[in-house]
Amino acid sequence: MMEEVNEFDFENRILSNEYNSAQDSEVENCLRPKNLEEYIGQEKAKSNLKVYIESAKLRGEALDHVLLYGPPGLGKTTLSSIIANEMGVNIRTTSGPAIEKQGDLAAILTNLNEGDVLFIDEIHRLSRAVEEILYPAMEDYSLDIIIGKGPSARSIRLPIPKFTLIGATTRAGQLTTPLRDRFGVLLKLELYTPEELAKIVMRSAGILDINITEEGAHSIASRSRGTPRIANRLLKRIRDFALVKGDGTITSEIAKYALEALEIDELGLDNIDRKMLESIIKYYSGGPVGLETLAATIGEESITIEDVYEPYLMQIGFLARTPRGRCATRLAYDHLGYPFSPNNSAPQQISGQRNFEID
Repeated sequence: MMEEVNEFDFENRILSNEYNSAQDSEVENCLRPKNLEEYIGQEKAKSNLKVYIESAKLRGEALDHVLLYGPPGLGKTTLSSIIANEMGVNIRTTSGPAIEKQGDLAAILTNLNEGDVLFIDEIHRLSRAVEEILYPAMEDYSLDIIIGKGPSARSIRLPIPKFTLIGATTRAGQLTTPLRDRFGVLLKLELYTPEELAKIVMRSAGILDINITEEGAHSIASRSRGTPRIANRLLKRIRDFALVKGDGTITSEIAKYALEALEIDELGLDNIDRKMLESIIKYYSGGPVGLETLAATIGEESITIEDVYEPYLMQIGFLARTPRGRCATRLAYDHLGYPFSPNNSAPQQISGQRNFEID
């Protein structure tokens, strides 16, 4: 018999799709596929990428610069490593905030070999001064360097090896137009279906030597918010419950038991998501409520609400963002068990659509 579940206190949000640098990097790396055949999902992007890679290899040239964009946790970093493996070249990895000065980027570029891949994560956070160095490097494969100061200063152009820049961003709209236009390949990564996530869970379980049934994998996949990073994180936490509360095998029953202990419901909402929706419904009559007011009510930063909580709630139709503020929809009322009043100012879902209107 399973013991009654008590309330747990977790330091980190289990459903966060942000990468935690404290996690075991070796485990994270071993779960990453090494080639396009192993990469599950993103069929449209993967199909086009195969053509671009094969064409570049037939021409004997470096792959054109690639921009990967979409929500965090969908595999942008993994895909960049796969591109390098498929091209048979080395990859150098860095991030936008890490490149503080023009000299930092110049040092990286001059140390690349012919055809190498330079992966810049969160590329939208590059400083404007660093971007200016990147423009000629991407277009002409050269660096414009200023030597000296004052009247004696002169500019020299230093050639660099032909390379492939792969930029990853969760906010494509924050990229400057000159930088975005210099990418020849733009690939948007979409949220995964439960069926695709179930395959990822089964593959990860095999690598981690975890016993799991197909029903157990589907239970995890259906509550993973369409994000492989979350699915793999849940898999490792549910493994702990399977070992302690069960016989070591993740079945549908033990998965649901563990997810209830983690306070994750059947749609993938955790206690923070529900607290946010309930605050809008109970304290502000379903909305609209301003972002700063909502942040103060639930004790979270406004930027955290915008980047972490809102996207998924809007995707499943539980939250609407209006010029006057945030509103809970009829779907949110129904899911949380609150009666919906037609006089409420929250937008109602139009049957068969995901669009919302304000009365």
